[in-house]
Parts: sequence; structure tokens; C-alpha cells
Amino acid sequence: QLQLVESGGGLVRPGGSLRLSCVASGFTLDHYAITWFRQAPGKEREGVSCISPSAGISNYMDSVEGRFTISRDNAKNTVYLQMNSLKLEDTAIYYCAAGGACAGFFRLSSWGQGTQVTVSS
Repeated sequence: QLQLVESGGGLVRPGGSLRLSCVASGFTLDHYAITWFRQAPGKEREGVSCISPSAGISNYMDSVEGRFTISRDNAKNTVYLQMNSLKLEDTAIYYCAAGGACAGFFRLSSWGQGTQVTVSS
């Protein structure tokens, strides 16, 4: 079973930054597209950003475009989400998932615990 572990969340003021990490457990990430999702209280889980296996393709939801950057270091078996200029509405639990491709992403990994991001003044 493909499992990923998220970390790096925390409490930050509006305008602040955080970097989330997503590490594979028991398998190598380099053949998989990785998508970051988030789920805010009372809302559906939504896709935030995806990166292709080679890192040649990445995409973002409109509300984070220009503020968030997804990257991967296959040598470290890790995908990152750099989040800058954080807003109150970015508050959510963030999860990562592995799939075959960003286009028509189909989750192959199980959901992890996620990492809580709280933006508050």
C-alpha cells in the first residue's frame, strides 16, 4: 500500500510562509504524480497543486496561483509545497497523494494524517 507522510504545518500570521513536506513510506516517489489537497472545516477536500513525476508539469488551483510553489526532490523521496503570502482562507488540513498523472489525477495512495495549517492574526 502506498503511504505518504505530511509535515510542516503550523500556525502562521496572514502574509507568512510555510513549507510542507510529503515523504513516501516504503516506495519511491519518482514514478508518481503527487497532488496536494486540503480540507477546511465544513468543506470538501480540494486539489491544491500537482506535480508530474519528472517535475516537468505542475499546476495550481486559481486561488493559490502565484503564492504556492510545488517542487520535488526524487533523491530525497520528497515533494514540497512552499506557501507564501498565506491568507486566512488557506487554513485547512493539507494532505498529499500519489497518482499516475496530474491530468485526470487518480489517487493510488491511502490518505495520511495530513498536516494542519492555521492562518490567524
